[in-house]
Amino acid sequence: MKACIRDTAMALTALCAAAVLAACGADAGGEPRGDGNGPRIGLLLPDATTPRWEAQDRPLLEKRIAQLCDECEVEHANAKGDVALQQEQMNSMITKGVDAIVLVAVDARSLGPAVAKAHEAGIPVIAYDRLAEGPISGYVSFDGVEVGRLQGRALLRAMGDKVPGAQIVMMNGDPSDPNARAFQRGALSVLAGKVKIGKAYDTPQWRPETAHMNMSGALAALGPDSIDGVYAANDGLAGGSITALKANKVTPLPPVTGQDAELPALRRIVGGDQYMTVFKPFGPEAAAGGAMAVAAARGESLEPVATGEVPTRDGQAVASVLLTPVSVTVDNIGDTVVKDGLHTVRQICTPQLRAACDRAGLT
Repeated sequence: MKACIRDTAMALTALCAAAVLAACGADAGGEPRGDGNGPRIGLLLPDATTPRWEAQDRPLLEKRIAQLCDECEVEHANAKGDVALQQEQMNSMITKGVDAIVLVAVDARSLGPAVAKAHEAGIPVIAYDRLAEGPISGYVSFDGVEVGRLQGRALLRAMGDKVPGAQIVMMNGDPSDPNARAFQRGALSVLAGKVKIGKAYDTPQWRPETAHMNMSGALAALGPDSIDGVYAANDGLAGGSITALKANKVTPLPPVTGQDAELPALRRIVGGDQYMTVFKPFGPEAAAGGAMAVAAARGESLEPVATGEVPTRDGQAVASVLLTPVSVTVDNIGDTVVKDGLHTVRQICTPQLRAACDRAGLT
């Protein structure tokens, strides 16, 4: 009888996950619920610097878990960019005896021992968006190398006849984030041999103010008229770079890439300050992450949810879902982020941007 119930639950989980991945517009409507006796899932987020974690991923994950598991409860914590704090939060979840943990690691390598400790305690860990080290049970993210390729291709296109030979500044992400390395690798696979990299910077904790400082340094070293493009790994770094360019009276602004389709970035794109961003639909990612978390908490196989496998640092194959990112410029905002419901035209098109929005067909 237990095997029958388990197989039925597994089938329902897979069915729900597949439906959500195909059309993630459905909404659970309300907070996760439970009677205190069901599976408990820990949700550990890395920081409050990047808006997506608390504004998008957390509520979507909580709602998806509630949809798939009436009796499940979610315990949430945010590390605020502090590795030691996240390690403490992992230990707390292990001590509480949660049934599964969804982890967005502040530092993938540093969290490896905590992941191993959870594994030893019989608690499966789902690495969400970032591939944490250690014996994780599942992984959900976007194809990071393809994100970098999209950014690199867009930058080449925007620089036009200045290529080959254009000089760019690379504003890479946090070196402790495996995704940042994947983005950089993908971008360089497109840019190598076609541009000169005048300056390249890593940005601990993805801080926009650090990008501003580094761009100011690049301008002082290279000269304000010698930067033909800026590879910024996400929208926060794009914003920090652009404020530095403006503060140094650089006109016209060189094309700047980005990622995450944040609302300020979309406004910059419409206004002509930023060239592009990469849209990673959070709904499908949270749908897959929530489905994996529920299956793991119930002690079920992740295979019905997974679409493939990825190798971890130690060479182990882990069940995974890797989703496809989308390049967004002023020409397709309406057909991507607006159509998907991430932001509305009204949110993007402030009164100051009304004329630019009309030109872009955002009405």
